Amino acid sequence: MSETPVKQQNTAAFYGQAVASFSVAMAATALGIFKLQADAWVRAFLAIAVLYLVTSSFTLAKVIRDRQDAGRPGGRVYDPFEKL
Repeated sequence: MSETPVKQQNTAAFYGQAVASFSVAMAATALGIFKLQADAWVRAFLAIAVLYLVTSSFTLAKVIRDRQDAGRPGGRVYDPFEKL
């Protein structure tokens, strides 16, 4: 059985916009926590909470993508960043 890679549908501009949007959001949140008029332990708690939210968001996105890929007739979509 031969595997035919599926053509990637996202453009480089879309990928760049997503990365830029994520970077701006993280930088703005970090700056807001840093400039917050509160004790250091409060700022540290908020920073840890943001990091936990980000990592759980990535995990949720991966789980949803894997579930969608499992329902496709061809199986997983070609991932150019996946190690062979």
